Amino acid sequence: MNPSLQVGKIVITPENIFPLLAEKQMIAPLAREIILDQAVANIECTSEETMMAEQQFFMQMQMNPNEPQQLQTWLERNYLTREQLQQRILRGIKLEKYKQQTWSNDLESYYLKRKRQLDKIIYSLIRTKNPGQAQELYFRISEGEKEFAELARQHSQGAESETGGLIGPVELTVPHPEIAQKLMTSQPGQVLPPTRIGEWIVILRLEKYLAAQLDQNMKRRLLDELFNTWLNESIQKEVQFQLQGE
Repeated sequence: MNPSLQVGKIVITPENIFPLLAEKQMIAPLAREIILDQAVANIECTSEETMMAEQQFFMQMQMNPNEPQQLQTWLERNYLTREQLQQRILRGIKLEKYKQQTWSNDLESYYLKRKRQLDKIIYSLIRTKNPGQAQELYFRISEGEKEFAELARQHSQGAESETGGLIGPVELTVPHPEIAQKLMTSQPGQVLPPTRIGEWIVILRLEKYLAAQLDQNMKRRLLDELFNTWLNESIQKEVQFQLQGE
């Protein structure tokens, strides 16, 4: 007898489960779960790690570990066995170990590759659609007649007028590429002449350049980037392979 699951009037069977998963856009999430389970299958946890993971689970679920009936009720509601639950609550620890084992030796080279995008800048911006006004504002700033921030509040036509034109700190990937390129090659305090960027005429001034550092927070971020890139590529590859095999 083939197993089935009934939800309301819908009966899910081996014959209709694939088109149903596709319709509900659940193939990629399912593939993700399977790939992650396979990745951590051979990774072991210590007894201390297991105990901590279980304690955290009971706290999150607001359950008393000394009342087994609470856990049994939860398992039945979620269609899980005790063994399956333990695998679920240990997977976070196992994934962190897997990331470290797989990519920790690549972090420095990946950081150097990404560093230019990870550096941050603080800059000031005035934008207008009037070329004549932009030129006038530039001369007033250059000649010291008015402060950049004051003119930005009065004349800039974007949200930056609220902050006196000041933006940041932001990574170099955040501003428009042409703005980022100009600021990367300028000196702090240098006011750049009006430049057309799309529909806007902009006046820029680099306030500060903040070089990225490979500290613990950065390592954590880059490790997650490498992991997510691998995971997304694996999902695409595995799902496409299964579809081709049909």
